[in-house]
Amino acid sequence: MNRILTYCAATMLAASLMGCNQTPAPAADASPTAAKHDVDVKAIRDGEAQWNQDYASKDASKLVAHYADDAVLMTPGMAAMSGKAAIQKGLEDFLKDPALALHFQPSTVDIANSGDLAYSRGTYTLTMTNPKTKKPMDDHGSYVTDYRKQADGSWKAVADISVSEVPIGGPTAPMKKK
Repeated sequence: MNRILTYCAATMLAASLMGCNQTPAPAADASPTAAKHDVDVKAIRDGEAQWNQDYASKDASKLVAHYADDAVLMTPGMAAMSGKAAIQKGLEDFLKDPALALHFQPSTVDIANSGDLAYSRGTYTLTMTNPKTKKPMDDHGSYVTDYRKQADGSWKAVADISVSEVPIGGPTAPMKKK
């Protein structure tokens, strides 16, 4: 009986000592997954920087190249544009405006754990011609763009949605005191 107790005690002691001698796990930010995440975030940020330059060039074909074939573009005051052909047509009309100036900046870019979906969220500023007054007007707001990783490793927008923060009808006038 003493031999069994001694054997059990020795086994438990050895097991507990082995548990204390484990190598710590590598830090999360040093893992290959974290490095890939950072590469993908940078690729999307760089893509949006290029997208801004493409808006400045007013080249619809460069702009539509940022979208997947099945993408949808939703902007204030316009019907949703589904598919590259519809987006190209909408952008061609939009780019005819001589006052057009658009700039957007992501505040957040995140990649899904699966590594094939991502989104960016940020703010935009827009100057365009007011269709009623024919004078330049300013708009600003926020946007969300959903991305899907393509077979070639690039990221293409699949849903691009902007929301104006300017009240409908333009800035509100101060209320008059009675």
